[in-house]
Amino acid sequence: MPLPDNLQSLHSQEEQLRGKALELVRQDQNLRLHVAVIEQAMNLGDLLRQCPTDDEDMKVIQILGMRMFNAFGASLKLALSGYAQNSALLMRDVLETVFLVDLFRGDRDLIKKWRFADGKTLKADFSPAAVRKALDARYGHTSRRREETYKLFSELAGHPTIKSAWMMRPQKDGDAVIGPFIEKTSLEIVLSEMGRLAVQAGQHLVAFFPGDWQQGFGQRLGFAEAARKWLVTFYPEADSA
Repeated sequence: MPLPDNLQSLHSQEEQLRGKALELVRQDQNLRLHVAVIEQAMNLGDLLRQCPTDDEDMKVIQILGMRMFNAFGASLKLALSGYAQNSALLMRDVLETVFLVDLFRGDRDLIKKWRFADGKTLKADFSPAAVRKALDARYGHTSRRREETYKLFSELAGHPTIKSAWMMRPQKDGDAVIGPFIEKTSLEIVLSEMGRLAVQAGQHLVAFFPGDWQQGFGQRLGFAEAARKWLVTFYPEADSA
């Protein structure tokens, strides 16, 4: 059954906008860096799932890596097709997953606890808020930036708040529009946040590769190079510290 005319017309518009977005990416080195590190992080998620294991805890990390792969792919597709707000909604999913994998990276006994947790334990120890609190305590962070970032994604994309209308405006002081649109500033913001998440996701996934498993060394090296180039470009002070 063919798509109704209206939906076919919408799809055609999305494809046209994708072409416009790809041209913007082609012309901008920073946008290319974001896309490159996103691809490399996705490569790690795909590589990790191929690692042979009978360890049920490792299988959890593989599934979480696959979840991030899917979310990055869908988020990027939406961003390039003109749906910035919906792209950001998926990035909140990636953010939650990145935090959870970071928690497991620091204490691998928590993976088994999470696997067998009942509803009460999941809420107390593994809810998004509980995970953020645990990470802040582990790293000695007092600024609550994890909470602020999660709240921002929630307000702009995750919940129908008054602030969420900001992401439906092609121009900052203009009217909200229905349907997809491509505007360079909003595309830059979305891809930059996606790139930031990709760097974090890849860094945590790399830690779970067995030291004696040499397959995919090229993909791991590719991520390391892309992440370093991204960090040097956007956070030069961190690289020189």
